[in-house]
Amino acid sequence: MAAMTMSTAISSRAALLKPFNSAKPAQRRLVVRAQDPAAPDPSAVDGEVRQYAATMPGISQPFPNIFDPLNLLGNTGASNTKIRELRRWREAEVTHGRVSMLAALGFIVQEQLEDFPGPFPHVTGPAIYHFQQVEAKGATFWTPLLLVIGICEAYRVGLGWAEPTSGNFYSLRDDYEPGNLGFDPVGLLPEDPKARYEMQTKELNNGRLAMIAIAAFVVQELISGQELFEHTAKKLGI
Repeated sequence: MAAMTMSTAISSRAALLKPFNSAKPAQRRLVVRAQDPAAPDPSAVDGEVRQYAATMPGISQPFPNIFDPLNLLGNTGASNTKIRELRRWREAEVTHGRVSMLAALGFIVQEQLEDFPGPFPHVTGPAIYHFQQVEAKGATFWTPLLLVIGICEAYRVGLGWAEPTSGNFYSLRDDYEPGNLGFDPVGLLPEDPKARYEMQTKELNNGRLAMIAIAAFVVQELISGQELFEHTAKKLGI
């Protein structure tokens, strides 16, 4: 009985796979695209680029394949630099995600610190207007900020980017892992490849959410003219 059941299951599976396997490549692409419309279109994205992107961290549920409904992977540049272009995009994504996580947290924290004594007791209201209030009292805001950004970016460029005089101008070094600046003072990055992949995917997903969040914070405060929680409380009738 068990053998008969297994034989039936195998035959049924073979019957289901046969139409797909016997289909032409174009038909197969349509089947894959229909099953996951968020995945890149194989006819619009180079196969080598798609395969390399599938090995990079950042792929997770509810999108088990690469999330690229607009086929942005198809815009990876000249044929001999596509992988380098893709790695440069990942470096930009990781960097912007980290900055956005700090920015989103900063918006929330600085608006909650208004009621506590500090060096700038006159700073109040939405976070998007705080730096103007700081400079209005004579304190310099942009100069130290740009200095810190310049130092951080100089370190990142020196560590991960190819020499300007080399043939790989405007691309990352081949031995550089996008986003890995060697800064891990508390040892959060695991050595195990699987655990490392999961940790990097979590960072990417949180960074993506933070990029959306900080954009929403700015737009909300520009439109409402209110602090984040103040606006939320009024909407909820609290």
